Amino acid sequence: MSDAEWAVVRPLLPAPGWLRGRGGQPEAYCHRAMLDAVRYLVDNGTKWRAMPADFPPWDRVYAFFRRWRDHGLVKEFHDRLRSKVRERAGRDPEPSAGVIDSQSVKADAVVGANNRSFDGGKLVNGRKRHAVVDTLGLLLGG
Repeated sequence: MSDAEWAVVRPLLPAPGWLRGRGGQPEAYCHRAMLDAVRYLVDNGTKWRAMPADFPPWDRVYAFFRRWRDHGLVKEFHDRLRSKVRERAGRDPEPSAGVIDSQSVKADAVVGANNRSFDGGKLVNGRKRHAVVDTLGLLLGG
């Protein structure tokens, strides 16, 4: 993550409990390093245990991600960034329209037949996923 990206992202992150006087210990790893690790994982599609040694230990990164996901912070973080992008584009922070689209994704042979089907229009044997985006193409739901 570049310094410019971090300058935008940092104010959006929730403050740790120990900084807000709720007790606990300071976290052992920087939030920036944790976010870099999660971004690397998403970008490269690797497994948690296959994370390079340049990042904090995979189990710490996973615990960080899981805690944020379980408390709804990942969705909140995404929504805040989407609002900022929309404002910079001269739009209202909250979208007033959405577009529903689907995508057929090929499934591996190990995926059971009860979890996949055949898309006759695209001739793809796999799964179909749906997404709702705003008029700028930013994800609203999936």
